[in-house]
Amino acid sequence: MRPSKFIFITGGVLSSLGKGLAAASIGALMESRGLRVTIQKLDPYINVDPGTMNPFQHGEVYVTDDGTETDLDLGHYERFTHAKMTKKNNYTSGSIYYSVITKERRGDYLGGTVQVIPHVTDEIKACIRGVVNGVDLVIVEIGGTVGDIESLPFLEAIRQFRNDVGRENVLYVHVTLVPYVKVAGELKTKPTQHSVKELRGIGIQPDILLCRTEMALSREIKAKIAHFCNVEPDAVITAKDVDSIYEVPLLFHEEGLDEKILRLLNIWTRAPHLQDWEELVRRIKNPAYDVTIAIVGKYIDLRESYKSLNEALAHAGAANSTRVHLSFVDSEEVEKLGGEALLKDAHGILVPGGFGSRGIEGKIKAIRFARENRMPLFGICLGMQMAVVEFARHVAGLEAAHSMEIDKHTPHPVIYLMREWFDYKNNQVVRRDEGSDLGGTMRLGAYPCILEEGSLAFQAYRRHEISERHRHRYEFNNEYREVLSRHGMRFTGLSPDKNLVEIIELADHPWFLGCQFHPEFKSRPMDPHPLFKAFVSQSLERALGGPPPAPPKVC
Repeated sequence: MRPSKFIFITGGVLSSLGKGLAAASIGALMESRGLRVTIQKLDPYINVDPGTMNPFQHGEVYVTDDGTETDLDLGHYERFTHAKMTKKNNYTSGSIYYSVITKERRGDYLGGTVQVIPHVTDEIKACIRGVVNGVDLVIVEIGGTVGDIESLPFLEAIRQFRNDVGRENVLYVHVTLVPYVKVAGELKTKPTQHSVKELRGIGIQPDILLCRTEMALSREIKAKIAHFCNVEPDAVITAKDVDSIYEVPLLFHEEGLDEKILRLLNIWTRAPHLQDWEELVRRIKNPAYDVTIAIVGKYIDLRESYKSLNEALAHAGAANSTRVHLSFVDSEEVEKLGGEALLKDAHGILVPGGFGSRGIEGKIKAIRFARENRMPLFGICLGMQMAVVEFARHVAGLEAAHSMEIDKHTPHPVIYLMREWFDYKNNQVVRRDEGSDLGGTMRLGAYPCILEEGSLAFQAYRRHEISERHRHRYEFNNEYREVLSRHGMRFTGLSPDKNLVEIIELADHPWFLGCQFHPEFKSRPMDPHPLFKAFVSQSLERALGGPPPAPPKVC
């Protein structure tokens, strides 16, 4: 069995250059050639994981099947490749130092002086080796930018790694910026030159440069960058801005990136199979229909906060030959102005997950607007819980019904913390056996769910049992199942023991569905999530005034 190869991806000049997409796209290209890949993210921040970080600052928290709260780039990795992410695929400086300090307290270092080199760097290298597990290629993205003081231990570790496993088994890819200066009318290479100089100053000579730019780099520009950065001209790759992120693997292939990687790593593979990617891009760029989905939330200023959600809608749009226009509606504005003013032009309403009370009454108003106007409604996690609250208040007559997360003194806690799972201690809710930290009080990761035949959910999934990922603390209160059912709410997805409500629907509505889990985490561009696909399809029917015509038969 041949040894695994490693690609380390770093970034310079500024953040948000697309290292995560670059890593995912390289993974997609290598898979298209028959290689088995995995991808890892090493983040320099001190937080142990991003689970308690504000989505405004860091974007969404992505959740893996094993219940790990990770960086949003792991969503790109899973969407672009077949690699399954676990807790081993995302480490932070906080988690690395936590492990080292724990070992020191246990006496694992036998009283020696614990230092960044070798103890921290050895821990980082051990984490990199921990994801090999029989794959051909390990792609490791280093978060932050070259020059950040907190990134130095990671950069030193990957510098050492090439010496540890052999130069022929390691490749360094550096993502940098070649900006177009409009007043000068030319592309500028100095930022790239300085970024590479900084990287070389800590002992890493990049093998390939991915140059983010607004336009294609000419042969002359590439030659100039190659000359000053000590790389071959064909190792300077144009990473041009594109309309859809799913064009990136195709663009890199056109630039010869996959061929260059294979040659430098001395890997023989088959020719690339990129037909699925080409067909996906064709469907995205040439839709037959248009539909508008209103996303009613409180993180509307930053699309990164709902990254997986946005991509899942794009996947569903492509599957329905539809361009999905996203209308981000601030739930606090819905509180003030009502649903009619802000939502009447949408064809479907999606209320996503979240935490806290801000804007919550606006979400409830949006759900009521969708229910009363028979508009397709998709509630996810908190969105499902607020659909239960809205129905309990305005249909079942349970005045002041609410979630105990928002109102601990509500007379009708239709959403609550399960007593079987949680205890009350010193006036705080703590999960048994797990202490009281925020990360220990949540239901995280994949759980099974049994679907009711004939339901909207069953029609979408076309199977009885599913597995979906969760990230929440509060659950549906089973004491209210009978009264809500009597008024027309259907509980069409339950845990195998029937104790947990996972999916709710309305009996007299064209398409009204709420799920306790986060289906967006499992949607893939070539395999859209069934619920998103069905939701967009129903929204399209509303937009067209009926089902879209069947495509012509191909003779």
